[in-house]
Amino acid sequence: EWSGKEGPERRYAPFTINTEHLKPWHTLTGRQHFYLDHEWIAEYGEQLPVYRPPLDLAALGDRPRPEEGDGRRSVTVRYLTPHSKWSIHSEYQENLLMQTLARGGPVIWLGTEDADAIGVADNDWIEAVNANGVVVARAVVSHRMPTGTVFMYHVQERVVNVPLSETTGRRGGVHNSLTRLLIKPTHLIGGHAQLSFAPNYYGPTGNQRDALTVIRRRSQEVTY
Repeated sequence: EWSGKEGPERRYAPFTINTEHLKPWHTLTGRQHFYLDHEWIAEYGEQLPVYRPPLDLAALGDRPRPEEGDGRRSVTVRYLTPHSKWSIHSEYQENLLMQTLARGGPVIWLGTEDADAIGVADNDWIEAVNANGVVVARAVVSHRMPTGTVFMYHVQERVVNVPLSETTGRRGGVHNSLTRLLIKPTHLIGGHAQLSFAPNYYGPTGNQRDALTVIRRRSQEVTY
């Protein structure tokens, strides 16, 4: 349920239904609050916002696939799939207008230091492999990306410019090929005011967007 007023006379702003029409917030108190009074959350010490470092996924068994021993350089990075840069939800990017904004196919953003470590230049073909799957994409090399982390924006068009993978011999995957879902127990709380499951509002969230992945420069002669 949206908390903002939608109309042509003004831009959307959240919580205007609450502030201008005095509708209570969907909390136990009816007001905005930061303290979450639930025994599961208290057990984890998360009644107030706290920092939690990334999980040690290697210790949990989520290890990249072993290298094939072909001598090619690789780099192990954290693989994130943020909200799409060039599309929204189920709208894909194969139309000509959208392709003028993107590369006309799947891309992975990586930092200059990681790119230099494996001899990758902007727009080179790369292959990302881990225990979950494989992705083939072009590299977007950017100084804005932190070393050790890569982005692959979600809902990139699956049927445009996706070559065969050198690792599997099959078409080179999608952004979710490298991820797996890890459910945090506190996201299963139900029947507690705003802590109640609703699709796209409260439930298992993007913990899967932090996978360990091996990236290497692949042959630039691609086959579809």
